[in-house]
Amino acid sequence: MSEIATDEIMSACVSGADEAFAIRIENAHKQYTRGGSVREAVRDVSLFVAEGSVHGLLGPNGAGKTSTIKMLLGLLRPTAGRFEILGYEAAPEIRRYVGFLPEQPYFPPHLTAQQVMSLIGRALEMPTSRIASQAEELLEKVGLAGRGTDRLSSYSRGMLQRFGLAQALLGEPRVLVLDEPASGLDPLGQRDVRDLINSLRAEGISILLSSHQLSEVEAVCDEVTILAAGRVASRGRIEDLLRVDGQVAMRIEGTGPDLPTSVTAIAHSIDSSGGEWSLAAPEESVREVVDALYEGGFRLITLSPRRESLEDYFAKLVAEEREVF
Repeated sequence: MSEIATDEIMSACVSGADEAFAIRIENAHKQYTRGGSVREAVRDVSLFVAEGSVHGLLGPNGAGKTSTIKMLLGLLRPTAGRFEILGYEAAPEIRRYVGFLPEQPYFPPHLTAQQVMSLIGRALEMPTSRIASQAEELLEKVGLAGRGTDRLSSYSRGMLQRFGLAQALLGEPRVLVLDEPASGLDPLGQRDVRDLINSLRAEGISILLSSHQLSEVEAVCDEVTILAAGRVASRGRIEDLLRVDGQVAMRIEGTGPDLPTSVTAIAHSIDSSGGEWSLAAPEESVREVVDALYEGGFRLITLSPRRESLEDYFAKLVAEEREVF
């Protein structure tokens, strides 16, 4: 295996005019042939993960997410396409700088967490002393402190998922590919994963996150690519995709039981809870609505462009793509 210096890799990601991409996938195709028939699981998918960002990969079952990830990591031979990691062709010697958590990870149940980490560390050609210390640090980081000497057969599903995250971080990878990292975790564990992802981004690690948990994606991702029927249905920054053009969202507070009728005649999506109200209004009516609220004894708390939820956007987009195909 040829050696590539880390500083050389990082410098290759930086070009004078173009944005640096930790992952670049262009025109990916994957065809399967069975019984003389051809099924195109991935068709012309392009995906770009900016360096130091968290990029969400979304799509319903069968959309081509896992096939795309496997082609990037060399676990599946592509029919066509260009795959780069850290500015290099995604060859075995560059994939060693990538941490990977598969959707359904398997670890030998008769081994302890430390033993599995040791095997992975040796495969990464890490110094033995560094493997032990880093394994201990990572197990603590994912909430498994003191469980390193336990056999994995004694781990719950949630603990195995946490261990999967720990092993993906072994060797201090600069890029992470996480396929359903919060699968099997309770709400507290899901929150821990979100916090971990945010801390890793702060450290400059680039992350490709595939998940069915849209609230998780909306909370941590800078950009998303949405696949449907094997192709890209939408991509971009979350705030751009979810913004509702021409609409403004407001949050107000007041003691009155009802909003002024002049406001309810213009506004929509009105909701109230505990003395606070939320509503939306057309941009051209904002001044009129705000003036009427103040006259009615209400106080404006926030004013921002209206955005729909990622769940609503995703459902609408997938439904449209299914109509096309």
